[in-house]
Amino acid sequence: MTAVRLADVVKAYDVRGLVPAQLDTRVAGALGSAFAQVIAIPEGEDGVVVGHDMRESGPELAAAFAAGVASHGVPVTMIGLSSTDQLYFASGSLGRAGAMFTASHNPAQYNGIKLCRRGARPVGQDSGLAEVRDLAQWLLDRGALHGPLTSAAPAQIDATDVLADYAAYLRGLVDLSGGRPLRVVVDAGNGMAGHTVPAVLGEGLPVEVLPLYFELDGTFPNHEANPLEPENLRDLQAAVVEQGADLGLAFDGDADRCFVVDEQGRPVSPSAITALVATREVGKSVAAGTPADQVAVVHNLICSRAVPETIEELGARGVRTRVGHSFIKAQMAEHEAVFGGEHSAHYYFRDFWYADTGMLAALHVLAALGEQEEPLSALVAGFERYAASGEINSVVVDAGSATERVRAWALEQGAVADGLDGLTLTREETPMWWLSLRPSNTEPLLRLNVEAADQATMEQVRDHVLTLVRQED
Repeated sequence: MTAVRLADVVKAYDVRGLVPAQLDTRVAGALGSAFAQVIAIPEGEDGVVVGHDMRESGPELAAAFAAGVASHGVPVTMIGLSSTDQLYFASGSLGRAGAMFTASHNPAQYNGIKLCRRGARPVGQDSGLAEVRDLAQWLLDRGALHGPLTSAAPAQIDATDVLADYAAYLRGLVDLSGGRPLRVVVDAGNGMAGHTVPAVLGEGLPVEVLPLYFELDGTFPNHEANPLEPENLRDLQAAVVEQGADLGLAFDGDADRCFVVDEQGRPVSPSAITALVATREVGKSVAAGTPADQVAVVHNLICSRAVPETIEELGARGVRTRVGHSFIKAQMAEHEAVFGGEHSAHYYFRDFWYADTGMLAALHVLAALGEQEEPLSALVAGFERYAASGEINSVVVDAGSATERVRAWALEQGAVADGLDGLTLTREETPMWWLSLRPSNTEPLLRLNVEAADQATMEQVRDHVLTLVRQED
């Protein structure tokens, strides 16, 4: 019997838990066995590809998961050290389901798993992950491995290295060869970008990489590998200014998100990067003969208003979605969108199996900058049109009551309500502002984003809404 409750570690989109208290080789093996029985065998997958990041527990957990999968006659290919988007590349190019062992930006004592079907199609709570969790729990509770489906002949587990192919594929999507020389500081945060950046931005490109924290170290000795937190960008910002670089790039632990700093050391909004890359991807499609109004771009509802405005100005179709990669990927596939962006710095591409890859977004930024003489700050200025609060989390006892207080006040101000994901309130009259208030799925939190036509209005709305949210019932 086991004391592990998989309901505590299997989240909406992935697995995340403390090692070894919540995630050890026995748990990993049970999840591998369940993944084979719920996803790989019923859906006729040709096999499963497994990778892991630089965390010390990664190789052992990945091997246990692979053994669980192979015990059911499903072949496994181990790709070893990889970024999450490198695993997605392997899933897409090899036509296999995938499992990536990573806890992304979480502290060193954590590990986790991101699962996908062949072609990097996501596996979440509503698309098989809950069934994987429940079967794995059944196996653990009974000290079993195989469960309902067994194979008399375990499949082979082999190994391959896809890093060079991954790098070549990305370089084939964005041509940097004709651009002006650029100097870029890259902060890998001791995460997997230290493994992938040298391969992608290596020889033959007019790009000089100035590395920060490229040593793979799952204890994160320099700072957390979470660029969403401003303090984790400070070293990069200072290095860009001190070394006179053209820009800076910061990746999270598993290198699927990319944040950008301009030549003055100022963070560039991920919404501005979304608008920039959208402009390039729509332009590429139009140049290839697709009418602009048949080109779709997906963005989530907390992206800056500048994103849908840019898409409209391009003549393309904007598709607004809920926050979360499963929603983005579903809408990407449904609309055959060329690109999708989230304000969290996840960027999705049709040419990358609708999966997210921070590295491909970085290549687009480098290419756009290399094609002009002006600095990055000038390049993105047209996409940074509004004042934004960033996401602010508040601990609340009654999220429903807090939300209703904000709704009532905003409607009095002439705002219009939208319930796509939590509550969005938009006031079009001058001074324009909009806000999003969303409850967390796992914590007693409300997440607030405010954007306005000017800084003073944004601050006034932000402060008043926070007072309403944090008011005691």
